[in-house]
Amino acid sequence: MSNSRGHTKDLEWKSDDAIAYQQNARAFRKGITTDEAMGYYSQYYQQYEEDLRPGRYNGPRIAADAVARYYPRDRDQKKVIDIAAGTGFVAENLKAHGFTQVDALEPSTNMIARAKEKGLYQKIYENLLGQDPLPIAADTYDCAVICGGFGEGHIPCCGLYELLRITKPGGMICNVMREEYLNEVEEYRECLEPLMNSLEKAGKWTLISRDVVPDYFIDLPGIVFMYNVH
Repeated sequence: MSNSRGHTKDLEWKSDDAIAYQQNARAFRKGITTDEAMGYYSQYYQQYEEDLRPGRYNGPRIAADAVARYYPRDRDQKKVIDIAAGTGFVAENLKAHGFTQVDALEPSTNMIARAKEKGLYQKIYENLLGQDPLPIAADTYDCAVICGGFGEGHIPCCGLYELLRITKPGGMICNVMREEYLNEVEEYRECLEPLMNSLEKAGKWTLISRDVVPDYFIDLPGIVFMYNVH
């Protein structure tokens, strides 16, 4: 979000929402590097859960609901990885839907420590989804879900290749993110949806749905991409 639009929104939002937005926005500021973002999370994690509480940050619920609609039964048999897991918001919502086999991928040590306290995950990988191979075997997961992992200085477009590699053929990938990042993050504007489309043309996956949803974070819209892996 540009500074001018953010300032306008601050005037419209309640003061606590505006403060939460500004604190979270520091992790996604223009030009931030991945290392800088991880450094910010190492300090911010204590306030993170309050700033992104349900009702203010609805992305985790939106993501888990989308996955649950795709798997109306046998949810306890589906092996799921929660990518950019943070402190476990998505997993909490997945567990409420009956998913029990959930692993996490999260590069922030302090975020992982908080997630471990909650006992939400079977395995936790302290890694960033990017160009480097993950310590995960190919075709491991029935479902990969990302919520809030795409943004300035966060998951690069090339992470889609590893995402496809670790997801089983016939599995599903769900990515939920701020809609505006598709255009405001330079790398994504040039690459993200074009790469998604080229991977579909190459027969790597098929788009199930692309839905814009309201109130992803405060009153800002999100977008939900769902793909079936080949």
